[in-house]
Amino acid sequence: MKILKITAALLVALNLYAKSDDKTIIIGATPIPHAEILEEVVKPLLEKEGYKLDIKIFNDYVVPNIATEQGDLDANYFQGLPYMKAFNKDNNTNIVPTVGVHVEPMGIYSKKIKSLDELKNGDIVAISNNAADSTRSLNLLEIAGIVKVKDGEYKNPHDIIENPKNLKFVEMESALTPRALKDATIAFININYALDAGLKPVEDALLLEGKDSPYTNYVAVKAGNENLPKIKALDKAILSQEVKDFIIKRYNGAVIPSF
Repeated sequence: MKILKITAALLVALNLYAKSDDKTIIIGATPIPHAEILEEVVKPLLEKEGYKLDIKIFNDYVVPNIATEQGDLDANYFQGLPYMKAFNKDNNTNIVPTVGVHVEPMGIYSKKIKSLDELKNGDIVAISNNAADSTRSLNLLEIAGIVKVKDGEYKNPHDIIENPKNLKFVEMESALTPRALKDATIAFININYALDAGLKPVEDALLLEGKDSPYTNYVAVKAGNENLPKIKALDKAILSQEVKDFIIKRYNGAVIPSF
């Protein structure tokens, strides 16, 4: 993690972050749907309230949390509570949620099979290497009746206790899972990365988490900043009816409002 902290420090040194003030909100987000929601709906709403929203786009889940912890971002918007909790524990950070915005159901995708019933002995499964997404993936595979996994708050392929098809699990960064489709039989892909890769979750996923998924995506800040006026303004704008209507219309069930 020392290398990752250096990476964040270099970003600051290279002047990639704007200067924050009481009327400027610098927020980090992954491209779709997070940055899209912020750019198209939240930004103009905040402008009406006298705030400037400066959106920094990231293609990973690590640097935006480090940048938020270090104060280079006022907030970020890309993660659920299980990931946030695990990240804080592993990195000695103090990132906290403010408001829950939407659910992005995890999905199982494939370029090689049309149904999970077609899985064969020894097939390769691409899965995220972070604790929260690995847990979601294995829970989904267990719901499908393909494996059985030990109980626990967090799960990884080592926790599989029954694997009758002898599936081979390859762990990788979440952002890389769409690329794994050319080699793996199936891949577990977060919807933001699926959308970014041109996949249509409702149509393309072999299996998708239900609407009761507990993995709501939150706006997050460094502990102690939750009640800053500009964060309260951000929270109000992102929980607006305009945002809810946009999510429903734009993503057609692939992203589900949580408020």
